Amino acid sequence: MLKIKNLHASVDGKEILRGIDFEVKAGEVHAIMGPNGSGKSTLASVIAGHSKFEIEADELSFDGEDLRTMSIEERARKGLFLGFQYPVEIPGVTMANFMKIAVNEQRKSRGEEPLTAAEFLKMMREKAKVVELDAKMTARAVNEGFSGGEKKKNEIFQMAMLDPKLAILDETDSGLDIDALRIVATGVTKLHTPQNATVVITHYQRLLDYIVPDFVHVLYKGKIIYSGDKSLALKLEKEGYDWLINDYKE
Repeated sequence: MLKIKNLHASVDGKEILRGIDFEVKAGEVHAIMGPNGSGKSTLASVIAGHSKFEIEADELSFDGEDLRTMSIEERARKGLFLGFQYPVEIPGVTMANFMKIAVNEQRKSRGEEPLTAAEFLKMMREKAKVVELDAKMTARAVNEGFSGGEKKKNEIFQMAMLDPKLAILDETDSGLDIDALRIVATGVTKLHTPQNATVVITHYQRLLDYIVPDFVHVLYKGKIIYSGDKSLALKLEKEGYDWLINDYKE
């Protein structure tokens, strides 16, 4: 599904990613962990298509197509989704209208007819239940006046509506209390199928109690320096990163 070979990314002449090799197959859940400033969010942004980064790679492909030739919008239509660490507010645009446009644009790109108003409302009610989102929230402007937990629920609601092939969640657990974390993470798990894949970027093992990864990768100074199974996250929570970093030789 996603194949990355020898990926380098720079901004303003500063190299942040320094040779990433990473592959995600359908049905898999990957967790990316690492100290602050390791390049985790940069990796997510590069995959999603943020234009501020200068990139070089031997391969950067999604479903066999070169991502470097695609705009952000094209990547989204192909089934890429990025859940932001800090979701933005869009004043004056209701969640319902925002999602109706997004869903129908996605359908249009697949040659499908747009949903009728009744079909869309039914779909929206069903998907809102996944993250226990109050139906009244969909009548409000996107994230305007939302709490941190509401914004993160809203991100996963959007993910449910768009049904992406690959979801990249950048610190979805950031700023969540215990109940909100459970709701958001359980929602992500409900949406996972053998046909899609999820990449979770997190600092904390607690999120991975709910979203159980097949693979855990440690990113440090722009490189993946260690990979393992879900037990690696438990060890990192208990012992930190020093045991890996001290042994790491560039």
